[in-house]
Amino acid sequence: MELIVSESGKGKFTQDISVGKHVLIADEPIANGGLDLGPSPYDFLLAALGSCTAMTVRLYADLKKIPLKKITVRLQHEKIHAQDCADCDNPQSKIDHIQRQIELQGELTQDQRAKLLEIANKCPVHRTLTSKILITTTLID
Repeated sequence: MELIVSESGKGKFTQDISVGKHVLIADEPIANGGLDLGPSPYDFLLAALGSCTAMTVRLYADLKKIPLKKITVRLQHEKIHAQDCADCDNPQSKIDHIQRQIELQGELTQDQRAKLLEIANKCPVHRTLTSKILITTTLID
């Protein structure tokens, strides 16, 4: 399925996003020169990670009959100096830091909770974001 993003004409940064039968709006906050008519691109990135995490954990819990009642994923994104990161090559640069907090509700054992956390880290979007990504871009005439 193709996803199409095009300028809406409503604001400097406002974008219309078409995904199959779904229509979404992306924009920047007012503080960044947008009209705040929709989530920012980073908000959509976090939404992709959070929803994939919850879906992956739910799928596993149901498959293994783990009594997970509800999962909630909270995410935040920030740029941090590489000097704050022990695994970074250049301490002068900034890196993206996503903080993900997962709340699991239900009568779960510590082993079940640990396994669900392990599974959360295996969601496809998490694996994509932590792997080498190749993006090819071409111009259309």
